[in-house]
Amino acid sequence: MAEWIDLLDPTEQALHDALPREIHERALELLLTPTRHDDEPRPRLEGHDHYLFGVFLVPVAIREEDRVFYQEVDVIATHERLLTVRKTPEQGFPFDLTAAQDSVAEETGPSVGLMLHRVIDLIAEYFLDLVDALDEEIDELEDGIERWPPAQTRGRISALRHDLLHVRRTVTPTRDAIRRVVDRRIDVGAKAGGELLPRDIELDFADVYDKLLRAVDGLDFSRDLLASARDYQQAKIANDQNEVTKRLTVIASLLLVPTFIVGLYGQNFHHIPEIGWSFGYWWSWGWILLTTVLQLAFFRWLGWIGGEPMGRPKLPPLSRLDPRTLAGRRRRS
Repeated sequence: MAEWIDLLDPTEQALHDALPREIHERALELLLTPTRHDDEPRPRLEGHDHYLFGVFLVPVAIREEDRVFYQEVDVIATHERLLTVRKTPEQGFPFDLTAAQDSVAEETGPSVGLMLHRVIDLIAEYFLDLVDALDEEIDELEDGIERWPPAQTRGRISALRHDLLHVRRTVTPTRDAIRRVVDRRIDVGAKAGGELLPRDIELDFADVYDKLLRAVDGLDFSRDLLASARDYQQAKIANDQNEVTKRLTVIASLLLVPTFIVGLYGQNFHHIPEIGWSFGYWWSWGWILLTTVLQLAFFRWLGWIGGEPMGRPKLPPLSRLDPRTLAGRRRRS
């Protein structure tokens, strides 16, 4: 009967006791290498003469801290045994295999191929959960563009963009590794007990491959959403600058005409007609108030102050289209 050995941050001696004799030195080196942030290995699944060797990364999003860390899970699969090696990340917790182990426990006489499928299927589910979490963060970012300072928005966009690129560099080789199983390009071969990955298990891996494809498509969609949020933020900054420019123009224009009137009557000439008038002071004030009111009315009509432009024509209501009339519409035209 097949057995499943799970090791968490094992020592070299514990690995030697659990590994098959034919393990490659490079695979042993990867199993013993501790996990490092921003220097994770590339996911892979390799077929050797007597065993399968795989390295998988599981991205986990911490919404409260706005960060993503990666859990490494290495697998060694022979006909008699599945060995999983979990490594604790520097800034996180190790991958939890409880769901896969409980699923295997419900089966009668599970094979190593079935155990391996349940592990990788759980990893694929984590990728889908991560895509949903990233979409929620992008939605939060879009809502915060109107309220957050520009520096905070730019920093969040940069962090999300980095996370998306890093996750895509992780899910793409994972998808390619599973594709090799679906295309029957990787296996240990027929030994005592038959193939390690029989046809029914390969069909189950096709479902895992479909989940990873959905994760890749979801990441592409999230990247488009993030690009739209960045464009919206830049457009908002430009629009805010235009609003500030309009306000400064209004203030400068309101002061320009009174400045001209005061400057006109402040000239040092003896023969200015209004200077001899008894109401000349009120005359100048009248022109100042009148021109200011006229300018305010003009700027209000343009919509620079006080709301929408008053001279903008109202658009006609959209006409309703009956969907039942769409069939054959192009042929009739």
